[in-house]
Amino acid sequence: MYGTILRARTKSGQRDAFIAAMRERGTSDRNPGFLSAEVCTEDKDPDGIVVVIRFRDRESYMANANRPETDADYRSMVEHLQGAPEWIDVNYVEFHGEPVSEHSAAAAR
Repeated sequence: MYGTILRARTKSGQRDAFIAAMRERGTSDRNPGFLSAEVCTEDKDPDGIVVVIRFRDRESYMANANRPETDADYRSMVEHLQGAPEWIDVNYVEFHGEPVSEHSAAAAR
């Protein structure tokens, strides 16, 4: 499994719009190889946002990143942000704990 972690600050009043955009765009139908995304807000900063995105493998992640549709989605997404996000690309090597289920993900909303 491969993925990326985004860290950014939303513009004032744009956090909910950013989260809605991520929910709409973060699907396997729109992004080949996409597995999941976790959108988090920071306790210490109400405009701070962290997104953990998982893909099946590095190849599908890179192929998706190079699609024109992904670039258009990115340009639309950054309109909600105070600046360019920080990206940390990661290889998943091990998992501990319980996976987040659809039910618990819906409850978090």
